[in-house]
Amino acid sequence: MLSGLFLEVVLGLFFFAGYEASALKMETIWVLFLSLVPVYTRGQGVYAPAQAQIIHAGQACVVKEDNISERVYTIREGDTLVLQCLVTGHPRPQVRWTKTAGSASDKFQETSVFNETLRIEKIQRLQGGRYYCKAENGVGVPAIKSIRVDVQYLDEPILTVHQTISDVRGSFYQEKTVFLRCTVNSNPPARFIWRRGSETLSHSQDNGVDIYEPLYTQGETKVLKLKNLRPQDYASYTCQVSVRNVCGIPDKSITFELTNTTAPPALKLSVNETLVVNPGDNVTIQCLLTGGDPLPQVVWSHSPGPMPRNSLIQGGNLTIWSIRAEDSGYYNCTAINNVGNPAKKTVNLLVRSMRNVTFQITPDVIKESETIQLGQDLKLSCHVDAVPQEKVFYFWYKNGKLAKISDRLVVIRNDPELPPVTSSLEIIDLRFTDYGTYLCVASFQGAPIPDLSVEVNISSETVPPSIMVPKGQSTITVREGSRAELQCEVRGKPKPPILWSRVDKEAPMPSGAMTVETSDGKLHLEKVTRELSGTYKCQTARYNGFNIRPREALVQLNVQFPPVVEPIFQDIRQAIGRSVTLRCTMLKGSPMKVATAVWRFNGSLLTVPPTEQQDFSEYKVDSVSRETSGNYECSISNDVGVATCLFQVSAKAYNPEFYYDTPNPTRKQSKNYSYVLQWTQKEPDAVDPILSYRLDVRQMNHRDLPPKSISVRKVEKGMLQEYLLTDLKVPLSYEVRLTPLTRFGSGDMATRTIHYIEPISYPNPLGNTCHFEDEKICGYTQDTTDNFDWIRQSGLTHDPKRSANTGPTMDFSGTPEGYYMFIEASAPRVKNDKARLISPMYNMTARFCVSFYYHMYGKHIAVVLPENGAITQDKFPLCGPLLFFLFVLLR
Repeated sequence: MLSGLFLEVVLGLFFFAGYEASALKMETIWVLFLSLVPVYTRGQGVYAPAQAQIIHAGQACVVKEDNISERVYTIREGDTLVLQCLVTGHPRPQVRWTKTAGSASDKFQETSVFNETLRIEKIQRLQGGRYYCKAENGVGVPAIKSIRVDVQYLDEPILTVHQTISDVRGSFYQEKTVFLRCTVNSNPPARFIWRRGSETLSHSQDNGVDIYEPLYTQGETKVLKLKNLRPQDYASYTCQVSVRNVCGIPDKSITFELTNTTAPPALKLSVNETLVVNPGDNVTIQCLLTGGDPLPQVVWSHSPGPMPRNSLIQGGNLTIWSIRAEDSGYYNCTAINNVGNPAKKTVNLLVRSMRNVTFQITPDVIKESETIQLGQDLKLSCHVDAVPQEKVFYFWYKNGKLAKISDRLVVIRNDPELPPVTSSLEIIDLRFTDYGTYLCVASFQGAPIPDLSVEVNISSETVPPSIMVPKGQSTITVREGSRAELQCEVRGKPKPPILWSRVDKEAPMPSGAMTVETSDGKLHLEKVTRELSGTYKCQTARYNGFNIRPREALVQLNVQFPPVVEPIFQDIRQAIGRSVTLRCTMLKGSPMKVATAVWRFNGSLLTVPPTEQQDFSEYKVDSVSRETSGNYECSISNDVGVATCLFQVSAKAYNPEFYYDTPNPTRKQSKNYSYVLQWTQKEPDAVDPILSYRLDVRQMNHRDLPPKSISVRKVEKGMLQEYLLTDLKVPLSYEVRLTPLTRFGSGDMATRTIHYIEPISYPNPLGNTCHFEDEKICGYTQDTTDNFDWIRQSGLTHDPKRSANTGPTMDFSGTPEGYYMFIEASAPRVKNDKARLISPMYNMTARFCVSFYYHMYGKHIAVVLPENGAITQDKFPLCGPLLFFLFVLLR
């Protein structure tokens, strides 16, 4: 059996609006006809590995081969990308499209498209890159083809102006130089044209003009330098950018009026650079323009994050209503007029707030003590998180009275051993009279912000903390999805908060934080998952208690979860009378042991002898028959949950595998046609021999035709079978269903749709050309997605009403009887109309060439052609196996 890769040719011709006519004469020449090599290998029959070829459709500007033989597909941004992966091989290969993130990346995107056709509507520049078509069918290695998609675009240009003033050596005046910088993003790199008024400027046109490209701009920038500015240099300047109409992208331009008052923007603010306000205030900041020509545009921004919802911008004025603490941040006022650098002023807006007041008890550090002892030093510290932090005042009280500062009682601000802006009360040589209740008060003096305070009791009962896990709580076992409580007990006075973290995994807690603080020592975990299993550490915090080495303990959490088994589903085929052993294996679970295993057949309970504890369960079907065929279900439990393996056991045959690479399968007879249907049988030796096939055919959307029986002899793996479908109506499509039959009964059915394809006669050594004398135009068809059609005509049959002075009077043969394909570009045709001819599928394993002759005639033809619109042969014949694309586009 012969197999090969097939090719579709889209035929047409480029020409421009205003052309009066176009004609085309094509012939397909088989330069060398090779014997095709059968694709089968010993023992495989017609089974063949996948082959692939990428073709394109849609709105490509051009598909070309670059200097390293790489296929490049050029398309305009916003157009539709359509790539098709033509595949051969048996069984029918599955196709997967993937894409690299860019030309410099080898990593595939996470998403893939499983389809022979890849379609991207309104393609964007970031979607350019290399696209891969991977075809595989389990035979040999997968076939991988690629094409690079180059997205063409041209953004609006940006023009900025920079001015410099320098002293002239030996003179008493200054020289002014202006740089007009034009920047644009484009693909391909843009061409720049500078104009002063209507005059086009060139490099070194005169002593006052210089045009250059700055270093490292990769063709995206051109600078027009006006040296020693003269009166005539005050004019209107235009930067025009062009990608030479590639993909029909029009030129773009930007204009700037240079005057003797042109100046960069300047700003001033109505407030200081740092502004402190109270929550609830209405805040207004004015950003005033003090210079700039043309008039600058003023823009406000906020960092971090977007502008608050309770803000209003009117011109250069920013108002924030009822300001909140979360509205704090940097507010930036920027003025832009594309002259010089943008002017920017920033206000650091601080909303007063205080929260989270804490204390620390630090025993004598010098003596490395961890307890409070008379005769040793003791330090009490107090801290509050505030905005602005440096404006907080701290006051210390003892037993309700303001603490009296002395040689033994010292207040320290900004203790280097503690967080910034922390107040410490240091007691030198602690005495019994120093025992008492100390109160630390944090305050914004003069501001309507409530004070925050914290009490610290110092006595003989004030002792450092200890921590332990309650008896029986060191290992906690819960089921997945339930609630877990981990507990550590803290003793001491005062009792500090407890910090929880994970020990055996560098993973966050369920809240997303690495540590969780609890006041009672209990960690609550809701709806636990198996990923939360592991060791947890509880430790004392160094605040709201003693500032000493943390005490810690460990708790183990075990999360039990149902088993995970394999196979989830398994289709088992065996011949009648053979035995089969079914095994259901436990892959994961907690606990990791099979507690019970229950087997059922078609829902009925089966008896299985008990076995020792293990991670699988087996059941043996002694003899496959109609009675023992069906669904076997194994339910494995580990006392936490149940998982099920499902086995489908039968002796029915696998499905046929339709063969899609039959060359020229259609045979036409008047109004009917026949179709050569070919297939192989999947794994025929797995079950009893195939006796026959049942063939069901129905016209699409109609009733079934009477079924037919196809008798077969011994069916072997890879053996190609064939049946001729007859009396099919041109040009209707049919659904074909093919079912193998064994002594067990019907097997799996395979379905495919038969479409009518105009038959083509492949060239042979005696008749190796095909041209438009053929009424069927060599199997070419009119594209149904274009705007108008090609017309087959000759000098004798052309329409006498066609526009004057259009088309040839004869074909290339020089006789009026010769046929050619013709289109007319006159009304009602409009710009961007297309006319396309699509070829039949050609076998690409053969070598061939496509050559054509064209004729263009008209007053406004803008293509280099022989004089008088003579017919000429295309100078670039295409020799296969290649893909050839041409189409007509009215421009």
